[in-house]
Amino acid sequence: MPTVETVRGPVDTAALGPTYMHEHIFVLSTDVQQNFPDEWGDEAARVDDAVAKLGELAASGVRTIVDPTVIGLGRYIPRIQQVAERVPELNIVVATGCYTYYDVPFFFHYRTPEVRTLLGKEEAEAMVPMFVADITDGIAHTGVRAGMLKCAIDEPGLTPGVERVMRAVAKAHLATGCPITVHTHPDTHQGLTVRRVMAEEGVDPGRVVLGHSGDTSDVDHLSALAEAGFWLGMDRFGINLETTFETRADTVVELCRRGYAGRMVLAHDAACYLDWIDPDAKAFLPQWHYLHIGQDVLPYLLDHGVTEEQVTSMLVDNPRRIFE
Repeated sequence: MPTVETVRGPVDTAALGPTYMHEHIFVLSTDVQQNFPDEWGDEAARVDDAVAKLGELAASGVRTIVDPTVIGLGRYIPRIQQVAERVPELNIVVATGCYTYYDVPFFFHYRTPEVRTLLGKEEAEAMVPMFVADITDGIAHTGVRAGMLKCAIDEPGLTPGVERVMRAVAKAHLATGCPITVHTHPDTHQGLTVRRVMAEEGVDPGRVVLGHSGDTSDVDHLSALAEAGFWLGMDRFGINLETTFETRADTVVELCRRGYAGRMVLAHDAACYLDWIDPDAKAFLPQWHYLHIGQDVLPYLLDHGVTEEQVTSMLVDNPRRIFE
C-alpha cells in the first residue's frame, strides 16, 4: 500500500482520514526570536499550548494535517517532534522548500547555478539536493522525512528569486515524486504563472496544490485551473479581513455545484503561534483557529447544497489522491 511520510514515520495513505492540507504549528522569524526571545516566552509553555490546540483538533475527528513550514518560515523539526509525540492521534506531514515573495535567502544568493557550474558541482541549483535530501534522507539528522514540497508566488509575481525556488521545487519533485503546494495570490492570477513554469519543468498539474485559491471569489478562474488538473487549496478559512466567511464558503459551494469537489482541499492556514502579527491583533480574526471548519464551515456548506459525499471528497479522498 502507498504511504506518506509523517513526523512519526510513514503512514498508509488509506489511514490519513480527514485531512487539512495547509496548517502551521509554529511560524517564526528565527533571527528575531533568537535575539529577542521575550516575545516567544517559555519554550515548554509554547509546546504545551500546541499540544492542547492540536489535541482539540484531533478530538474533533481530524486525523492529519500538512504543515508547510519551510525555510523562511522558521521550520524547526525537533520542536514539532515533541508536539507530535504528545498528540499520537494526529498525523503531521512536514515540508521542504523555501518561502519568499522576492529574492532567495542570502545563503543561496551567491550560490548561483552559474557559480556552482564553474565550481564543477553536480547539481547547478544548490536548493535541489537540499530539498531532495529532506525527502529521501530526513531533515537535519532528525530522521523525519518531508512529505511535501513548498514554494510561493505572491502579488510581486515571478521575481528572479521566486522563479529559482519554484524551478528548484519542480526539479526536486521530479527526482522524488513528492507532491507540491504553492502559496499563490489568486487575485493577480498567479496560478497561471505556476501553470506555465510547472509545464516548462515537466510537472503534472495533478501533483500541485494551488494554495490560498479561496482568497478569490472568481469562480471562472478557479474552474479553469481545476480543469487544467490542479488542486485548489481552499485553505484560509477564518482569515476574513479582506473577504468574509460567507464569500469563502459560497465560493466552495459554487465550485461544488459546478462539479469540482473532486479538485478541492480544505484548511485554515492557522498556527498555534505566528510571530508575524501582534498577538492582540488576533482579536480581529475570531474564527481563525483549527476548529473553525468543523464548527462553522462544514455546517454552512451542507446547509447550502454541498453533499456529505462532496465533503468526504474534499477532506479524505482528495488528500489521499494527492499523496498517492
